[in-house]
Amino acid sequence: MKKSLMEILACPICKHHPLELQVFKEEDEVVEGLIVCATCNRWYPIIEEIPFMLPDELRDGKDDLPFLRKWKDKFPEEILIKGKPFNKESI
Repeated sequence: MKKSLMEILACPICKHHPLELQVFKEEDEVVEGLIVCATCNRWYPIIEEIPFMLPDELRDGKDDLPFLRKWKDKFPEEILIKGKPFNKESI
């Protein structure tokens, strides 16, 4: 994902803008990372350069939970505790 995309992204749930970007792995673009909405504590993974910004009802955890397990040491503490739709209690 290109970092410049963050300028136009808003939370699909609460519509907050701007969102926060946490980069876990970067090459020419963000390969793996996290997009965080500080207003509603939702997080959206970036996996293989693709941001997955789906509403809660379309997230089943099959991609999100392995991502959370893999990168939990780099997640912001607030999101680990209060993150939606999944947090450390989900794993």
